[in-house]
Amino acid sequence: MPHIVIHLSGTPNAAIDRRIVGSIAGLTQSVLGKKLPVIAITLQHIPHDLWFIGGQPLSDLGKNAFHLDISVTDETNTKAEKARFIKDVYAAFQEILGELHECSYVQVIDARAAAYGYGGRTQEYRHQHGAI
Repeated sequence: MPHIVIHLSGTPNAAIDRRIVGSIAGLTQSVLGKKLPVIAITLQHIPHDLWFIGGQPLSDLGKNAFHLDISVTDETNTKAEKARFIKDVYAAFQEILGELHECSYVQVIDARAAAYGYGGRTQEYRHQHGAI
């Protein structure tokens, strides 16, 4: 039941946005083993003039950037799975956006099962009642 927040440099483009969502959802399934019906993804676009790396806007650097946060239930993924996810996500954005600045980040947030949930129930509750 991951929740994924993606900040992208630039302006919305429906075709690119759908490609990103599809790619990230696919990696979340294949690498982290999460189920598609409970993967929630939000996108926020930030103009190149308002995204700064090293004190310079991306518009001056001629690059794109992203920041992706994904919340997963703690202890449901190994270090190796998370490392592969980070690597594969970066590669996917590089392919889709091109000219990607190295200072584009992926953060896998391990959330405690008792403090994280959806539909009004924690992941701990789902685990105890066989819903996971």
